[in-house]
Amino acid sequence: MGKPVIMSVDDDPQVLKAINRDLRQKYGKEYRILKAGSGQEALDALSELKKRNEPVALFVADQRMPEMSGTEFLTQARGFYPEARKVLLTAYADTEAAITSINTIELDHYLMKPWDPPEDKLFPILDDLLSDWWVTATPPYDGIRVAGTLWSASSHYVKDFLARNRIPYQWLDIETDSEAEKLVDDLQKGEKKLPVVFFPDGTVLFDPDHQTLAKQVGLKTEASAPYYDLIIIGGGPAGLGAAVYGASEGLKTLVVEKQATGGQAGTSSRIENYLGFPKGISGAELAKRATDQSIRLGCEILTSLEVVKVEVEQPYKIVTLSDGQELTCKALLIATGVILRELDVPGVSRLTGAGVYYGAALTEAANYQDQHVFVVGGANSAGQAAMYFARYSSKVTMLVRGSSLQKGMSQYLVDQINAQENIEVLTHSEVSELHGKDRLEQITMVNSQTGEKRTVTAAALYIFIGAVAYTEVIDGLVKRNRVGFIPTGPDLMLNGKLPKGWTMKRTPLLLETDVPGIFAAGDVRQGAVRRVASAVGYGAVAVSLIHQYLKTI
Repeated sequence: MGKPVIMSVDDDPQVLKAINRDLRQKYGKEYRILKAGSGQEALDALSELKKRNEPVALFVADQRMPEMSGTEFLTQARGFYPEARKVLLTAYADTEAAITSINTIELDHYLMKPWDPPEDKLFPILDDLLSDWWVTATPPYDGIRVAGTLWSASSHYVKDFLARNRIPYQWLDIETDSEAEKLVDDLQKGEKKLPVVFFPDGTVLFDPDHQTLAKQVGLKTEASAPYYDLIIIGGGPAGLGAAVYGASEGLKTLVVEKQATGGQAGTSSRIENYLGFPKGISGAELAKRATDQSIRLGCEILTSLEVVKVEVEQPYKIVTLSDGQELTCKALLIATGVILRELDVPGVSRLTGAGVYYGAALTEAANYQDQHVFVVGGANSAGQAAMYFARYSSKVTMLVRGSSLQKGMSQYLVDQINAQENIEVLTHSEVSELHGKDRLEQITMVNSQTGEKRTVTAAALYIFIGAVAYTEVIDGLVKRNRVGFIPTGPDLMLNGKLPKGWTMKRTPLLLETDVPGIFAAGDVRQGAVRRVASAVGYGAVAVSLIHQYLKTI
């Protein structure tokens, strides 16, 4: 915590100079001493201090200021710093106002001018007040703060972006935190554009997009060079696996990730079956380790940017990013993975981010403490999420289309769910409609066997209903199957014939697409085994194949 502030406010320059001198003499080493020539000037300063989350311990304000009296100032200052101690400087005629202030604004002391000598009439009083303040003072959070509401989709997306990029922040819910609400209102004059993101240096962003946010928090958003040996699109397990091996083996390597490294695996609350972690590891921790490792080995990672176009001028591949950057490489690896399939029922689009979430949304779990939440899906990702939410929620209900969990989930996870008392599994069950005005309130579910419909109260709904290939960026350039996944190597051969348009004398390498020098790895590849270890392994294999390719050009 930085030095707490002691602020003096007086419109008389001579009195203000005197009180400021005495305060500096006695308290200057332990406190930051500020002065203001009017109540409004002081309030403006407090607004800036609050944006930086700097602590204020004591106000010393003169009662007889013409534009704003001392009691009027202290009334408003109390909204910024309710725990700060308050001293009113008065004349004999102000005694009644001072006594009234004790009752109305909890004035701590009123002091008649002059206060000479301060050693007898000022410092002992302030010493006691400051000692009391330290007893109750809570050290302010000195990192990023996000102010919004639980039901603001934009607030959710900002929190999720920070959390997935492993950037600490403090959440301020303006519906339950009156100080946070006042801070937002004072900045926006009643027009709540949420969320509001406060940074320690005083910078404030209103509902920022991911790229603006990424730049402000120090994530890399600009490439250091126009040319690379290898560009990897996607920073999931396959992309990070390739990044580690590419950089460590001397390739000038760049990863472009539109949101956060780790991909879908990075949102997993616990990965139990990854080699080398007998107690399991969270997806976020695994992603952090892999990201740090790849950067240490020399890989560049651009975050919050999306590849919007890929062109080929053999042997070069030209990649255009969403901010207009144009980069060239010899080899390109598509590791874009998959995106969660959207639920198509009435109400879902309106309530997404306001009680309805795709994926684990780990940032929101604690907000549903002791409430009933629902998980839609029956695969590992849904099971891992249910186990995580069960730590917080009073009850977790899983809605599974199939007849049992065993059909789509690892047995270790099935056993954990069956042993968890507050997880309920409803098979042959689907969501048919969502209800709520500005937040999720109820869901209607239907039993596919009996046709029975039930509408129940729900605090939150987490959706895991499968995934679709995220390959739009290479549509028309690289061959995809009918559902968007990318065939590679032997899968491109039809009756022993090379794929149409293939220009090389050799056959496509194992992970090479029908465009020489463009490779695919991870969940985006046709026939991939969708496991974290498999994706990492194929990312490493891709680099070995890329070395073979580079020898041929």
